[in-house]
Amino acid sequence: MGINLNPFTWWNGATIGTWFGLRGKTRVGEDSLGNVYYEGGTDTAGQPRRWVIYQGANDASRVPPEWFSWLHHHVDDAPDRALPAPRRWEKPAVPNMTGTALAYRPPGALEKGGKRAPATGDYEAWSPEA
Repeated sequence: MGINLNPFTWWNGATIGTWFGLRGKTRVGEDSLGNVYYEGGTDTAGQPRRWVIYQGANDASRVPPEWFSWLHHHVDDAPDRALPAPRRWEKPAVPNMTGTALAYRPPGALEKGGKRAPATGDYEAWSPEA
């Protein structure tokens, strides 16, 4: 049996203070990852304030590009209304995988066995005597 830390920790999702702060704000939409987007009030520049409440870990790389553009005022309306439909060839956005087993590992990386490609003979080692 574990303790529910969600009301007190920001890295597990929105804190109870954030939920109280969203009272009276407008729910604009939800993305394919389950993140929910809100708008309401104005910031110091007079633009509407916008929030994302993450589904799961708070990681900014988990915000799809279309919602990123909405959060940063590149588009005025919600992405499903302001942007054209995605093309057939477009791939879905992928979060940053650094630090996970799915992270990119170049050939020769220790995590992939450390086997480097043999030298091609066009490399000459530096020598301090030369």
